[in-house]
Amino acid sequence: MKAVLGLSLALALTAQTACAQAPADPIAALVKQLELDKYKATIKGLTQFGDRRQGTARNRQALDWIEAQLKSYGCSNTERLQYQFTQPAPGEPAPKRAPGIASGGAGGPPGQGGSTLFGNRIPTGVNTDPLRQPDERLRALNAEQTPVGTSLRENVYCTKVGSTHPEEMYLVSAHMDGIGFGEAANDDGSGTALVMELARIFSMPGVETDRSIRFVLWNNEETGLNGAAAYVEQRKDLQGIESPKGSGKYPEPKWLGMIQHDMMMYDHGMPVPKVDADGKTIYVSPPEQRLEADVNIEYQSVSKQADGSARLAWAFRAANDKYATHYPAAVGFHMTNTDSTPFMDLVPSISLRENERGQQIGAGWNPNWHQPTDVYANYSDKDFLLGLNAAQTTLAGVAQLAGVRLKK
Repeated sequence: MKAVLGLSLALALTAQTACAQAPADPIAALVKQLELDKYKATIKGLTQFGDRRQGTARNRQALDWIEAQLKSYGCSNTERLQYQFTQPAPGEPAPKRAPGIASGGAGGPPGQGGSTLFGNRIPTGVNTDPLRQPDERLRALNAEQTPVGTSLRENVYCTKVGSTHPEEMYLVSAHMDGIGFGEAANDDGSGTALVMELARIFSMPGVETDRSIRFVLWNNEETGLNGAAAYVEQRKDLQGIESPKGSGKYPEPKWLGMIQHDMMMYDHGMPVPKVDADGKTIYVSPPEQRLEADVNIEYQSVSKQADGSARLAWAFRAANDKYATHYPAAVGFHMTNTDSTPFMDLVPSISLRENERGQQIGAGWNPNWHQPTDVYANYSDKDFLLGLNAAQTTLAGVAQLAGVRLKK
Protein backbone atom coordinates (compact mmCIF):
# COMPACT_ATOMS: atom_id res chain seq x y z
CA MET A 1 0.00 0.00 0.00
CA LYS A 2 2.84 2.35 0.86
CA ALA A 3 4.46 1.57 -2.49
CA VAL A 4 1.23 2.45 -4.31
CA LEU A 5 0.90 5.72 -2.39
CA GLY A 6 4.54 6.52 -3.09
CA LEU A 7 4.06 5.88 -6.79
CA SER A 8 0.90 8.04 -6.86
CA LEU A 9 2.72 10.88 -5.09
CA ALA A 10 5.65 10.63 -7.49
CA LEU A 11 3.31 10.73 -10.49
CA ALA A 12 1.48 13.74 -9.06
CA LEU A 13 4.74 15.61 -8.45
CA THR A 14 5.93 14.74 -11.98
CA ALA A 15 2.68 16.10 -13.44
CA GLN A 16 2.98 19.30 -11.40
CA THR A 17 6.57 19.77 -12.57
CA ALA A 18 5.55 19.21 -16.18
CA CYS A 19 2.77 21.78 -15.85
CA ALA A 20 5.14 24.27 -14.28
CA GLN A 21 7.65 23.77 -17.10
CA ALA A 22 5.08 23.78 -19.91
CA PRO A 23 5.61 26.87 -22.11
CA ALA A 24 2.94 29.52 -21.92
CA ASP A 25 0.92 30.29 -25.03
CA PRO A 26 3.13 32.74 -26.96
CA ILE A 27 0.15 34.15 -28.85
CA ALA A 28 -1.69 35.05 -25.66
CA ALA A 29 1.48 36.69 -24.37
CA LEU A 30 1.76 38.83 -27.50
CA VAL A 31 -1.92 39.76 -27.53
CA LYS A 32 -1.48 41.13 -24.01
CA GLN A 33 1.10 43.56 -25.40
CA LEU A 34 -1.71 45.35 -27.26
CA GLU A 35 -2.82 48.24 -25.08
CA LEU A 36 -5.67 50.65 -25.68
CA ASP A 37 -3.63 53.73 -24.76
CA LYS A 38 -0.82 52.82 -27.15
CA TYR A 39 -3.27 52.18 -29.98
CA LYS A 40 -4.97 55.51 -29.34
CA ALA A 41 -1.62 57.31 -29.17
CA THR A 42 -0.63 55.96 -32.60
CA ILE A 43 -3.92 57.13 -34.11
CA LYS A 44 -3.45 60.52 -32.44
CA GLY A 45 0.05 60.74 -33.91
CA LEU A 46 -1.33 60.18 -37.41
CA THR A 47 -3.92 62.94 -37.01
CA GLN A 48 -1.21 65.60 -36.75
CA PHE A 49 -1.03 65.36 -40.55
CA GLY A 50 -4.71 66.08 -41.11
CA ASP A 51 -6.45 63.95 -43.71
CA ARG A 52 -3.12 62.88 -45.30
CA ARG A 53 -4.48 63.44 -48.80
CA GLN A 54 -2.28 61.75 -51.42
CA GLY A 55 0.16 63.94 -53.33
CA THR A 56 0.41 66.63 -50.64
CA ALA A 57 3.20 67.65 -48.30
CA ARG A 58 1.20 66.39 -45.31
CA ASN A 59 0.94 62.97 -46.95
CA ARG A 60 4.72 62.84 -47.45
CA GLN A 61 5.29 64.01 -43.88
CA ALA A 62 3.00 61.24 -42.64
CA LEU A 63 5.00 58.66 -44.63
CA ASP A 64 8.23 59.92 -43.05
CA TRP A 65 6.66 59.76 -39.57
CA ILE A 66 5.35 56.23 -40.13
CA GLU A 67 8.75 55.05 -41.35
CA ALA A 68 10.50 56.63 -38.35
CA GLN A 69 8.04 54.92 -36.00
CA LEU A 70 8.58 51.53 -37.64
CA LYS A 71 12.34 51.90 -37.27
CA SER A 72 11.95 52.90 -33.62
CA TYR A 73 10.02 49.66 -33.01
CA GLY A 74 12.93 47.60 -34.33
CA CYS A 75 11.30 46.92 -37.72
CA SER A 76 14.33 48.64 -39.17
CA ASN A 77 14.49 47.13 -42.68
CA THR A 78 12.01 49.68 -44.02
CA GLU A 79 11.58 50.13 -47.75
CA ARG A 80 9.53 52.27 -50.11
CA LEU A 81 7.90 51.32 -53.36
CA GLN A 82 7.64 54.19 -55.83
CA TYR A 83 5.10 54.60 -58.60
CA GLN A 84 3.60 57.33 -60.77
CA PHE A 85 0.08 58.66 -60.31
CA THR A 86 -1.81 61.08 -62.53
CA GLN A 87 -4.25 63.50 -60.92
CA PRO A 88 -6.76 64.76 -63.50
CA ALA A 89 -7.55 68.46 -63.67
CA PRO A 90 -10.96 69.63 -62.43
CA GLY A 91 -13.55 68.72 -65.03
CA GLU A 92 -11.41 66.02 -66.62
CA PRO A 93 -12.67 62.44 -66.38
CA ALA A 94 -11.14 60.29 -63.67
CA PRO A 95 -9.35 57.07 -64.69
CA LYS A 96 -11.76 54.24 -65.34
CA ARG A 97 -12.11 51.65 -62.62
CA ALA A 98 -12.82 47.98 -63.05
CA PRO A 99 -16.55 47.21 -63.24
CA GLY A 100 -18.19 46.35 -59.95
CA ILE A 101 -19.64 42.99 -58.98
CA ALA A 102 -23.38 42.91 -59.55
CA SER A 103 -25.74 42.10 -56.69
CA GLY A 104 -28.14 39.22 -57.08
CA GLY A 105 -30.22 40.07 -54.02
CA ALA A 106 -33.97 40.74 -53.96
CA GLY A 107 -34.18 42.42 -50.55
CA GLY A 108 -33.20 45.92 -51.63
CA PRO A 109 -31.03 47.93 -54.01
CA PRO A 110 -27.63 46.53 -54.98
CA GLY A 111 -24.61 47.35 -52.87
CA GLN A 112 -20.95 47.16 -53.84
CA GLY A 113 -19.04 43.91 -53.98
CA GLY A 114 -22.14 41.87 -54.82
CA SER A 115 -24.03 42.86 -51.66
CA THR A 116 -27.63 43.95 -51.16
CA LEU A 117 -28.68 47.00 -49.10
CA PHE A 118 -31.27 46.12 -46.46
CA GLY A 119 -33.08 48.28 -43.92
CA ASN A 120 -32.66 51.98 -43.11
CA ARG A 121 -30.17 53.89 -45.23
CA ILE A 122 -28.70 57.39 -45.31
CA PRO A 123 -26.75 59.00 -48.18
CA THR A 124 -22.98 58.64 -48.40
CA GLY A 125 -20.37 60.65 -50.26
CA VAL A 126 -17.06 62.50 -50.07
CA ASN A 127 -16.88 65.99 -48.62
CA THR A 128 -15.04 68.32 -51.02
CA ASP A 129 -15.84 71.61 -49.27
CA PRO A 130 -13.13 72.81 -46.84
CA LEU A 131 -15.56 75.33 -45.33
CA ARG A 132 -17.55 72.45 -43.82
CA GLN A 133 -14.61 71.95 -41.43
CA PRO A 134 -15.36 74.27 -38.46
CA ASP A 135 -11.87 73.89 -36.96
CA GLU A 136 -9.81 76.67 -38.55
CA ARG A 137 -6.51 75.04 -37.60
CA LEU A 138 -7.50 71.80 -39.27
CA ARG A 139 -8.91 73.64 -42.27
CA ALA A 140 -5.57 75.37 -42.76
CA LEU A 141 -3.66 72.09 -42.31
CA ASN A 142 -5.76 70.45 -45.03
CA ALA A 143 -5.65 73.43 -47.41
CA GLU A 144 -3.15 71.99 -49.90
CA GLN A 145 -4.83 69.85 -52.54
CA THR A 146 -3.34 67.18 -54.80
CA PRO A 147 -1.38 68.77 -57.66
CA VAL A 148 -2.73 68.20 -61.15
CA GLY A 149 -0.65 66.00 -63.45
CA THR A 150 1.67 63.03 -63.06
CA SER A 151 4.01 62.79 -60.08
CA LEU A 152 5.72 60.34 -57.77
CA ARG A 153 3.93 58.49 -54.98
CA GLU A 154 5.28 56.04 -52.40
CA ASN A 155 4.20 53.14 -50.20
CA VAL A 156 6.23 52.38 -47.07
CA TYR A 157 6.71 48.93 -45.53
CA CYS A 158 8.95 46.88 -43.28
CA THR A 159 9.46 43.13 -43.00
CA LYS A 160 9.77 40.68 -40.13
CA VAL A 161 12.06 38.04 -41.69
CA GLY A 162 11.11 34.44 -40.97
CA SER A 163 13.67 32.27 -39.23
CA THR A 164 13.01 29.00 -41.07
CA HIS A 165 11.06 30.05 -44.19
CA PRO A 166 12.21 33.55 -45.14
CA GLU A 167 11.13 32.78 -48.70
CA GLU A 168 7.41 32.87 -47.73
CA MET A 169 5.39 35.68 -46.17
CA TYR A 170 2.06 37.10 -45.11
CA LEU A 171 1.17 40.67 -46.03
CA VAL A 172 -0.47 42.70 -43.25
CA SER A 173 -1.60 46.08 -44.50
CA ALA A 174 -3.72 49.22 -44.31
CA HIS A 175 -3.91 52.47 -46.27
CA MET A 176 -2.48 55.64 -44.78
CA ASP A 177 -4.10 58.29 -47.01
CA GLY A 178 -7.46 59.90 -46.36
CA ILE A 179 -9.87 62.52 -47.69
CA GLY A 180 -12.72 64.72 -46.49
CA PHE A 181 -11.01 67.66 -44.69
CA GLY A 182 -10.98 65.93 -41.30
CA GLU A 183 -8.17 64.07 -39.53
CA ALA A 184 -8.84 60.69 -41.17
CA ALA A 185 -8.72 59.32 -37.61
CA ASN A 186 -10.87 56.32 -38.47
CA ASP A 187 -10.44 56.13 -42.25
CA ASP A 188 -7.75 55.06 -42.12
CA GLY A 189 -5.85 56.14 -39.03
CA SER A 190 -7.43 53.23 -37.19
CA GLY A 191 -6.23 50.64 -39.73
CA THR A 192 -2.79 52.20 -40.10
CA ALA A 193 -2.30 52.29 -36.31
CA LEU A 194 -3.35 48.64 -36.09
CA VAL A 195 -0.68 47.57 -38.60
CA MET A 196 1.93 49.75 -36.90
CA GLU A 197 1.11 48.26 -33.50
CA LEU A 198 1.50 44.75 -34.90
CA ALA A 199 4.84 45.72 -36.43
CA ARG A 200 5.91 46.96 -33.01
CA ILE A 201 4.95 43.75 -31.23
CA PHE A 202 6.34 41.33 -33.79
CA SER A 203 9.61 43.34 -33.74
CA MET A 204 10.06 43.01 -29.97
CA PRO A 205 13.23 41.25 -28.79
CA GLY A 206 12.77 37.51 -28.50
CA VAL A 207 9.85 37.27 -30.95
CA GLU A 208 10.55 34.86 -33.81
CA THR A 209 8.37 33.58 -36.64
CA ASP A 210 8.91 30.69 -39.02
CA ARG A 211 7.65 32.71 -41.97
CA SER A 212 8.12 36.34 -42.88
CA ILE A 213 5.52 39.06 -42.27
CA ARG A 214 5.48 42.30 -44.26
CA PHE A 215 3.72 45.31 -42.73
CA VAL A 216 2.62 47.63 -45.55
CA LEU A 217 1.02 51.08 -45.48
CA TRP A 218 -0.53 51.82 -48.87
CA ASN A 219 -0.93 55.20 -50.49
CA ASN A 220 -3.62 56.25 -52.99
CA GLU A 221 -6.30 53.91 -51.69
CA GLU A 222 -8.82 56.72 -51.87
CA THR A 223 -8.14 57.30 -55.57
CA GLY A 224 -8.71 53.71 -56.63
CA LEU A 225 -6.31 51.35 -54.84
CA ASN A 226 -3.41 52.70 -56.89
CA GLY A 227 -0.65 52.06 -54.35
CA ALA A 228 -1.62 48.42 -53.83
CA ALA A 229 -2.11 47.89 -57.56
CA ALA A 230 1.38 49.31 -58.24
CA TYR A 231 2.87 46.91 -55.70
CA VAL A 232 1.19 43.94 -57.35
CA GLU A 233 2.33 45.04 -60.80
CA GLN A 234 5.94 45.61 -59.76
CA ARG A 235 6.43 42.72 -57.33
CA LYS A 236 4.20 39.78 -58.30
CA ASP A 237 6.78 38.18 -60.61
CA LEU A 238 9.59 38.49 -58.05
CA GLN A 239 8.01 36.18 -55.49
CA GLY A 240 10.26 33.58 -53.88
CA ILE A 241 13.37 34.52 -55.84
CA GLU A 242 16.59 34.39 -53.85
CA SER A 243 18.73 37.46 -54.54
CA PRO A 244 21.68 37.45 -54.64
CA LYS A 245 21.77 33.74 -55.41
CA GLY A 246 22.96 31.75 -52.41
CA SER A 247 22.50 34.68 -50.00
CA GLY A 248 19.44 33.29 -48.24
CA LYS A 249 17.73 36.64 -48.89
CA TYR A 250 14.36 36.98 -50.60
CA PRO A 251 13.46 40.59 -51.46
CA GLU A 252 9.92 39.47 -52.31
CA PRO A 253 8.99 36.29 -50.47
CA LYS A 254 6.18 34.17 -51.88
CA TRP A 255 2.79 35.54 -50.86
CA LEU A 256 0.87 33.13 -48.63
CA GLY A 257 -1.95 35.47 -47.62
CA MET A 258 -2.97 39.12 -47.76
CA ILE A 259 -4.70 40.69 -44.74
CA GLN A 260 -5.98 44.24 -45.29
CA HIS A 261 -7.41 46.70 -42.72
CA ASP A 262 -9.59 49.73 -43.37
CA MET A 263 -11.53 51.88 -40.84
CA MET A 264 -11.81 49.74 -37.74
CA MET A 265 -13.62 51.65 -34.99
CA TYR A 266 -17.24 52.61 -35.71
CA ASP A 267 -20.03 50.03 -35.51
CA HIS A 268 -22.95 51.92 -34.00
CA GLY A 269 -25.45 49.98 -36.07
CA MET A 270 -28.08 50.79 -38.66
CA PRO A 271 -29.35 54.40 -38.85
CA VAL A 272 -32.49 54.88 -36.75
CA PRO A 273 -35.49 57.17 -37.30
CA LYS A 274 -35.65 60.52 -35.53
CA VAL A 275 -38.10 63.40 -35.80
CA ASP A 276 -36.34 66.71 -36.46
CA ALA A 277 -37.41 70.23 -35.40
CA ASP A 278 -39.69 70.53 -38.43
CA GLY A 279 -41.50 67.33 -37.59
CA LYS A 280 -39.84 65.44 -40.42
CA THR A 281 -38.57 61.90 -39.92
CA ILE A 282 -34.87 61.59 -40.63
CA TYR A 283 -32.41 58.76 -40.10
CA VAL A 284 -29.34 59.20 -37.91
CA SER A 285 -26.56 57.01 -36.57
CA PRO A 286 -26.91 55.87 -32.93
CA PRO A 287 -24.57 57.96 -30.75
CA GLU A 288 -22.70 55.11 -29.01
CA GLN A 289 -20.96 51.90 -30.01
CA ARG A 290 -23.51 49.11 -29.90
CA LEU A 291 -23.00 46.17 -27.55
CA GLU A 292 -23.31 43.75 -30.47
CA ALA A 293 -20.57 45.47 -32.50
CA ASP A 294 -18.23 43.09 -34.29
CA VAL A 295 -15.10 42.90 -36.40
CA ASN A 296 -16.10 42.18 -39.99
CA ILE A 297 -13.82 39.80 -41.91
CA GLU A 298 -14.60 39.69 -45.62
CA TYR A 299 -13.38 37.76 -48.63
CA GLN A 300 -14.62 37.93 -52.23
CA SER A 301 -16.59 34.88 -53.31
CA VAL A 302 -16.08 35.46 -57.05
CA SER A 303 -12.29 35.84 -56.87
CA LYS A 304 -9.98 33.17 -58.27
CA GLN A 305 -8.69 32.51 -54.75
CA ALA A 306 -12.12 32.35 -53.14
CA ASP A 307 -11.67 28.94 -51.49
CA GLY A 308 -8.33 29.83 -49.92
CA SER A 309 -9.63 33.26 -48.94
CA ALA A 310 -12.63 31.70 -47.20
CA ARG A 311 -10.36 29.39 -45.22
CA LEU A 312 -8.20 32.38 -44.27
CA ALA A 313 -11.27 34.33 -43.14
CA TRP A 314 -12.53 31.49 -40.95
CA ALA A 315 -9.05 31.02 -39.46
CA PHE A 316 -9.21 34.65 -38.36
CA ARG A 317 -12.71 34.15 -37.01
CA ALA A 318 -11.38 31.26 -34.91
CA ALA A 319 -8.47 33.42 -33.72
CA ASN A 320 -10.96 36.09 -32.64
CA ASP A 321 -13.00 33.53 -30.71
CA LYS A 322 -9.92 32.45 -28.77
CA TYR A 323 -8.02 35.68 -28.22
CA ALA A 324 -10.26 38.77 -28.57
CA THR A 325 -11.38 40.33 -25.31
CA HIS A 326 -14.53 42.38 -26.02
CA TYR A 327 -15.97 42.05 -29.53
CA PRO A 328 -16.63 39.00 -31.73
CA ALA A 329 -15.97 38.64 -35.44
CA ALA A 330 -18.25 37.90 -38.38
CA VAL A 331 -17.34 36.53 -41.81
CA GLY A 332 -18.78 37.88 -45.06
CA PHE A 333 -18.11 37.16 -48.73
CA HIS A 334 -18.51 40.56 -50.46
CA MET A 335 -15.02 42.05 -49.99
CA THR A 336 -14.76 45.19 -52.12
CA ASN A 337 -13.23 48.65 -52.50
CA THR A 338 -10.10 47.97 -50.49
CA ASP A 339 -6.41 47.29 -51.09
CA SER A 340 -6.77 43.52 -50.95
CA THR A 341 -8.73 43.66 -54.23
CA PRO A 342 -5.64 43.79 -56.52
CA PHE A 343 -4.31 40.68 -54.72
CA MET A 344 -7.48 38.60 -54.54
CA ASP A 345 -6.97 36.60 -57.76
CA LEU A 346 -3.33 35.84 -56.94
CA VAL A 347 -3.31 34.90 -53.25
CA PRO A 348 -5.88 34.23 -50.49
CA SER A 349 -7.00 37.70 -49.41
CA ILE A 350 -9.25 39.11 -46.70
CA SER A 351 -10.23 42.54 -45.44
CA LEU A 352 -11.04 43.51 -41.85
CA ARG A 353 -13.34 46.47 -41.17
CA GLU A 354 -15.76 47.84 -38.62
CA ASN A 355 -18.71 46.96 -40.91
CA GLU A 356 -19.34 45.16 -44.15
CA ARG A 357 -18.10 47.52 -46.86
CA GLY A 358 -20.90 47.03 -49.37
CA GLN A 359 -23.99 46.29 -47.35
CA GLN A 360 -23.41 48.41 -44.24
CA ILE A 361 -20.90 51.19 -44.90
CA GLY A 362 -22.51 51.62 -48.31
CA ALA A 363 -25.84 52.15 -46.56
CA GLY A 364 -24.50 54.97 -44.37
CA TRP A 365 -23.76 53.12 -41.16
CA ASN A 366 -20.76 55.41 -40.55
CA PRO A 367 -21.73 59.11 -40.94
CA ASN A 368 -18.08 60.21 -40.45
CA TRP A 369 -16.90 58.33 -43.54
CA HIS A 370 -15.00 60.82 -45.77
CA GLN A 371 -16.43 63.72 -43.77
CA PRO A 372 -14.96 66.62 -41.72
CA THR A 373 -16.26 64.85 -38.60
CA ASP A 374 -13.69 62.05 -38.94
CA VAL A 375 -11.58 63.53 -36.14
CA TYR A 376 -10.02 61.89 -33.09
CA ALA A 377 -12.20 63.79 -30.60
CA ASN A 378 -15.41 62.33 -32.06
CA TYR A 379 -14.61 58.76 -30.98
CA SER A 380 -15.01 57.22 -27.54
CA ASP A 381 -13.00 54.50 -25.84
CA LYS A 382 -15.76 52.07 -26.89
CA ASP A 383 -14.93 52.92 -30.50
CA PHE A 384 -11.18 52.64 -30.01
CA LEU A 385 -11.71 49.31 -28.25
CA LEU A 386 -13.33 47.82 -31.34
CA GLY A 387 -10.19 48.70 -33.29
CA LEU A 388 -8.04 47.14 -30.59
CA ASN A 389 -10.07 43.92 -30.80
CA ALA A 390 -9.48 43.86 -34.55
CA ALA A 391 -5.76 44.14 -33.75
CA GLN A 392 -6.05 41.23 -31.32
CA THR A 393 -7.76 39.21 -34.04
CA THR A 394 -5.13 39.89 -36.70
CA LEU A 395 -2.19 39.48 -34.34
CA ALA A 396 -3.47 36.09 -33.21
CA GLY A 397 -4.36 34.96 -36.72
CA VAL A 398 -1.04 35.96 -38.25
CA ALA A 399 0.95 34.59 -35.31
CA GLN A 400 -0.65 31.18 -35.79
CA LEU A 401 -0.11 31.17 -39.54
CA ALA A 402 3.46 32.50 -39.46
CA GLY A 403 4.48 30.20 -36.61
CA VAL A 404 5.41 32.49 -33.73
CA ARG A 405 7.58 31.58 -30.77
CA LEU A 406 9.21 33.49 -27.92
CA LYS A 407 12.89 33.07 -27.15
CA LYS A 408 14.05 33.46 -23.57
